[in-house]
Amino acid sequence: MVEDLRLDSLEGVGPVTTRKLSDAGIHNVMDLIVRGPVDIAAITGMEKDTAEKIVNKARQHLVEGGLIAKDFVSATEIYKHRQSIGKISTGTNCLDTLFDGGIETQALTEVYGEFGCGKTQFAHTLSVMVQKPKEEGGLDGGVLYIDTENTFRPERIVTIAKCHDMDPEKVLDRIIVARAYNSAHQILILEEAGAIIEENNIKLIVADSAVGLFRAEYLGRGTLSVRQQKLNHFVHLLSRIAETYNCAALATNQVMASPDVFFGDPIRPVGGNVVAHTSTYRIYFKKSGKKRIARMVDSPHHPEEEVIFALGAAGVVDPEEVDKKTKKTTKKATTKKVKTPKIELTVETPEIATTEEPTVETPEVEATVEPTVETPEIATIEEPLVKEIESDDSESTEASEVEATVEPTVEIKSDDLEPTEE
Repeated sequence: MVEDLRLDSLEGVGPVTTRKLSDAGIHNVMDLIVRGPVDIAAITGMEKDTAEKIVNKARQHLVEGGLIAKDFVSATEIYKHRQSIGKISTGTNCLDTLFDGGIETQALTEVYGEFGCGKTQFAHTLSVMVQKPKEEGGLDGGVLYIDTENTFRPERIVTIAKCHDMDPEKVLDRIIVARAYNSAHQILILEEAGAIIEENNIKLIVADSAVGLFRAEYLGRGTLSVRQQKLNHFVHLLSRIAETYNCAALATNQVMASPDVFFGDPIRPVGGNVVAHTSTYRIYFKKSGKKRIARMVDSPHHPEEEVIFALGAAGVVDPEEVDKKTKKTTKKATTKKVKTPKIELTVETPEIATTEEPTVETPEVEATVEPTVETPEIATIEEPLVKEIESDDSESTEASEVEATVEPTVEIKSDDLEPTEE
């Protein structure tokens, strides 16, 4: 380990250059590695070749101290180093399976998704989990929370800390919050973060969100190139800080809907290829009813798979915990509801029996009325015929018809009497 990382310990860096670098937020040798020769030349006004020599000396200084890797290393040494790399547990079995143990240090993890999918809740949960000891899945370190959307809530930190049996006051004391009001301020906070990281033993840097302010300030296609250049500078600076200071970096990202997609998911992350290429791990959060789905979109070694998680009092939780709580609440609710319907059923059953009896009697009344209606109809049809025949004796046409029908009966009688008259 290098005991002295002051700027004046390097050859070629005098008091004037040290003062200029300190005013620009470069306070030690590690900040020189993070910023690079181009930024140093622009800040101090020195030539680019001179700045490159200073940065190379700083890199060699750190290599000798074992803080950064050598220029040429075998794959075996890298593999051994990867086995001892720090990871922050998410507190859930499903997300730990997706990340193969947790969020890695010395890497930039990007989480994107629409509003309400759990990005900020995920950041709050990791801000608590990183403070746990290594035996419990944490790194026993602090948090630098860069809030660009005014969504950091200490009340949420207190709730999550209580769910994990941690002291809320101690948890809040180890979280350093930096409120960024514009994109230039956001970059400045990250450029001056070196001293804060060392003083507070920062093991997690959260940028929530990383692209929101850039998206709001640079509007239209005319400013797209300028926005992408500044965004590229911020994202690469965040990645270099995580690698140099051996801490984890988490960046949340907004999304947009692609209008040219007719089939499939039209959601696309903001930032384009600049953010996509810089992020080490890229995860997509999406809603699925009351639960959430996390999909590994890009990773150097993780498989592309999906897991289901949920949001609860402890932040991000396993869906089984939510199901258990809902079952308990439903059981309590059903036991209370079952007692009252038993009384209602006993009261209602006689009422139903009494109401059904008149409904059975009504069709019987209708059946008795129907034959009485039919019989007068037959009688009324016969009576008018008789009356018409009796009343129409005066009419000539109808009388002849009646006589014609009666005459045959009279003739039969007359035939029987004719022989007697002779």
